[in-house]
Amino acid sequence: MNTTTKTELLAAATVSDPRWAAVVARDRTADGTFFYSVRTTGVYCRPSCASRTARPENVAFHDSAADAERAGFRPCRRCKPDQPALSAQHAGMVAELCRYIESSEDVPTLAALAQRAGLSAYHLHRVFRAATGVTPRAYAAARRAERVRQALGRGGSVTDAIYGAGYNSNGRFYEESDQVLGMTPTRFRAGGAGVGIRFAIGACSLGAILVARSERGVCAISIGDDPDALARDLRDRFPRARLDGADAEFDRWVAKVVGFVEAPRLGLNLPLDVRGTAFQQRVWQALRDIPPGETVSYSELAKRIGAPKSVRAVASACAANALAVAIPCHRVVRSDGGLSGYRWGVARKRALLDREGD
Repeated sequence: MNTTTKTELLAAATVSDPRWAAVVARDRTADGTFFYSVRTTGVYCRPSCASRTARPENVAFHDSAADAERAGFRPCRRCKPDQPALSAQHAGMVAELCRYIESSEDVPTLAALAQRAGLSAYHLHRVFRAATGVTPRAYAAARRAERVRQALGRGGSVTDAIYGAGYNSNGRFYEESDQVLGMTPTRFRAGGAGVGIRFAIGACSLGAILVARSERGVCAISIGDDPDALARDLRDRFPRARLDGADAEFDRWVAKVVGFVEAPRLGLNLPLDVRGTAFQQRVWQALRDIPPGETVSYSELAKRIGAPKSVRAVASACAANALAVAIPCHRVVRSDGGLSGYRWGVARKRALLDREGD
């Protein structure tokens, strides 16, 4: 076998290996899954290494850094494959900052967090959002709101809960209380007592359907086989609220929701009472931006909200959606186009997508 033929065979074998595509693309998501060495330089690298792409006939793949070093290669000085990946370093740094935010009496400024991390404020903002799906400020606000909810749930005074969570004044908290709690602090502490929720259970082609409305708008749309189970779920969500039956006006709301289920392209023009964390709100808004008849993958949805590494968190936010069809989480599919993970059943998800595709 002559040298040219051997070189061509080596190059062909490398190019046909799916790992080569990751090397050419400098795919950071492949870091840690394998390493590659370059015979002419004697070094081994991560798939994301920014060095000039080597000729494929000079490349070999290794399952670990140790395997590459046993084969006689030394770590690249540029991508440092013998050290933790940059994404892992960022994850550890962000986790430490999250703990710092949670333990601080006052919300740390972005500048203070950046100084603690040894990064510029701009770089930290971008890294933190990529790792958590929210900005440092939104994360701090969510944790502060959670501390208020926990304190009120334990029956403490409203004032103690507000200041204990890090709010500097009652006025600042009351400006945000509707978004944070969905009701006044006093009502929240009482378990929603006195909050009126009107609901009705009807029937549609997908089974029983429950529609509930608070003072702010539609707060629940659930679909299932057992009407009693739907009512129990609503009671579990609002354990001390006053649940009222439908009236003539509300019957028209229910009719609109049922009509939307049967013909999704008609749209649903009703006010919604959407309560969730800052991250969930971003995911749910992105879901509402997906047109009928179109689908996106969980990873694509994560990219759309600026958090490409938060695919699992995006899936969790979809699962937490309490407004079937109004917030169309049925339009999110797996990367291979398969259907999975629908709160109200995969068969209903398929039926909704089929109707939107007509």
